[in-house]
Amino acid sequence: MDLQSVLEKCGNFGPYQILLLGLFGYTNIVSSLHYFSQTIISFTPSHRCSQPKDFHPNSTSLLSCSVILIDEDRTSFRDSKCSSWDFDKESNYESVTTELEWVCDDAYKLAVGQSFFFIGSALGSIFFGYLADRIGRLPACVLSTLTGASGDFFTSFVGSLSWFSFTRFISGLSMDTQYVLMYILVFEYLSPKHRTFGLNIILGVFYCVGLMISPWIAIWLGNWRRYLWAASLPALGMLLFPVFLHESAEWLLTKGKFEKAVKSLRGVAKFNGREVNDSVFDEFVKHYREKLNNSQNKSSDTFMGMLRTPRLRKFTIILLIKSMIITIAFDILSRNVEGVGISPFKLFSYSGFCYLPAGLTIILFQNKIGRKGMACASLLMGAIITAATGYLVATLDPADYSVLLGFMVSLGRYGAVVAYDAEAQYAAEIIPTSVKGRGVANIHVVGNAFAFFSSYIIYLGTFYKPLPSLLISFVLLIGACLCLALPETLHKNLPQNLEEGEIFAKGEKWYFFPCFSRRQKTHKSASQMESSDNICN
Repeated sequence: MDLQSVLEKCGNFGPYQILLLGLFGYTNIVSSLHYFSQTIISFTPSHRCSQPKDFHPNSTSLLSCSVILIDEDRTSFRDSKCSSWDFDKESNYESVTTELEWVCDDAYKLAVGQSFFFIGSALGSIFFGYLADRIGRLPACVLSTLTGASGDFFTSFVGSLSWFSFTRFISGLSMDTQYVLMYILVFEYLSPKHRTFGLNIILGVFYCVGLMISPWIAIWLGNWRRYLWAASLPALGMLLFPVFLHESAEWLLTKGKFEKAVKSLRGVAKFNGREVNDSVFDEFVKHYREKLNNSQNKSSDTFMGMLRTPRLRKFTIILLIKSMIITIAFDILSRNVEGVGISPFKLFSYSGFCYLPAGLTIILFQNKIGRKGMACASLLMGAIITAATGYLVATLDPADYSVLLGFMVSLGRYGAVVAYDAEAQYAAEIIPTSVKGRGVANIHVVGNAFAFFSSYIIYLGTFYKPLPSLLISFVLLIGACLCLALPETLHKNLPQNLEEGEIFAKGEKWYFFPCFSRRQKTHKSASQMESSDNICN
């Protein structure tokens, strides 16, 4: 009597699961407000030098970063750096860039400060992942969310680069874990046949809602400091989660806390209106006691062991590189919404709608074209769209082609979301079960750490506007090519240990895709039937 069998009797898609999905939706809104607060607070509008007190049109020319002083006889001129700027603010919104005047020679400060967010995310994934194994998924999820919200709240009081970097570091600690830990709780208590649809629909709808409303909240409040207060406030709602939700039964079982696991499952059954006999739970506890007693025979596989054999080493390195590429592309394509002739607030909001079709795309196609096909296609299309956007930005006037450029930016963001969401499941299926937890966590940590460079890549746009798009297009293309070296996992028995992982899909060609394979089999079968009919005739 394993966990899934007992959960089926307690109800695996009833009122409790609906509540769980609803709270997962709330978590997605909190997560989206938190993650993209770094984008909303740092918009940099068009700017130019403020007019000097002795400004005279015939002797002075104002540029974005300097003043050209011209002699009265107009025979010579010299440059003078700006000491203050005038900003073309969107709806009079005061961003951190406009208030602290982090532009021109000080533009690097924003990139440096925001990069600490991703240093925090890497260390936070390790710390809160460890904490989740020590005190439980639910309390770790709540603490992670509150930590990130406190970082946003304290950021609103700073005025220097050092304190801005520190508070962004605190904010980044919860970037990944607040979402992942809640995802695990939903995944465990939800019926297997409803998981793909339920998780992706909730993600697509609620994360989308959070993204689309955040720019308008910022404009309504009018100031980056007040926006951070508003973005951090919903995290307090997470304090109520332990009142309504139960701890991960699977985690309780791994810790030998059988009675608490039974108590959680009884709570689920009661909420769902199910009556479950005591004998079911007795058999359930007996099963897991025996399993725990036999744990001395468990595999000694380690994550580092994946680097000791040729094929697993290749898969591991590719997954690490792919995580770096997808994470940094996702962040840059989500944030790089300026300079295309549309209000960055509007473009950020409208392009946020892409999360819904991205989730539907995964639901509709991932089980048809396969994991490798979805990963490769999303990265390849993302590379093409991003390169095209960079080329158009360089050649077209944003004032005349703002709608086209905005549409291309949204398409690029759509491709990044599909790649980001599909990558997590693909990696979890390739990594053997014996090291899955550690493997997935390490891959996420490396990806989040590499996103440290995203702020600096966006900063390259100050030298040549299309450069961030062209660079990301190149790395996305590399990621698409690397996917071809990974095995397909659709409709296969996944590896349980490192030995099985080494021989998994051995002999499979790099160009193997399930959708093409089915067509070939159908064609071959039809040819054989036709040949058989000819023989009979």
